[in-house]
Amino acid sequence: MAKKEKPKAADNAPRATERQKKHAESIYRKLRRRYPDAHCALTHENPFQLLASTILSAQCTDVRVNMVTPNLFKHFPDARSMAGASLSELQRLIRSTGFFRNKSKSLKESSRAIVQEHGGRVPDTMAALTRLPGVARKTANVILGNAFGKNEGVVVDTHIARLSNRMGLSRQKDPKKIERDMMARFRPASWTLLAHLLIFHGRQVCQARKPRCEDCVVADLCPKVGVK
Repeated sequence: MAKKEKPKAADNAPRATERQKKHAESIYRKLRRRYPDAHCALTHENPFQLLASTILSAQCTDVRVNMVTPNLFKHFPDARSMAGASLSELQRLIRSTGFFRNKSKSLKESSRAIVQEHGGRVPDTMAALTRLPGVARKTANVILGNAFGKNEGVVVDTHIARLSNRMGLSRQKDPKKIERDMMARFRPASWTLLAHLLIFHGRQVCQARKPRCEDCVVADLCPKVGVK
């Protein structure tokens, strides 16, 4: 049996000092104790449902997506059925998530690619996922980490981008550069859960307009960059 390779940071990821790694690990440990039930907020039963839900989540709340997907999956439960759906029907079912025309096109075209190129099964590699229409690295990270248990990178959404800057984990603004900084500072095995922890914390405490620093479990570790 071939030896399973351990996940590792990308070759082009910046290096982090031992001090930066210890700082990051301390933040991770405290957040993990604070949010022991942190998990993917998108309700799904399989990789295809997670893929579709993640596409719908762009510029939309997870709560709204979870309200829409039960009916969507009732009509189109897998890639084969969604590939054969009409765009007008998909648009009708997902309209409330916003940008429904582009999203319906991505759902249909990615489903078609999954059927034609992967036998109807969602692929489990970064290269294959990012070749699917409507699937960029952020979406691929969500699928790989939560559907397949593969830590290939760190999801960077608006919460994670904000917190990474405030906590002194990255000075970058571009999501790809933020991800590289996070990958350098945190252990690969923690990447998927890290995203959930930061999202939970960003929603509940470290909010955009008025962060509740007095209730923050990592206040003693946070330089509060940009926080008045």
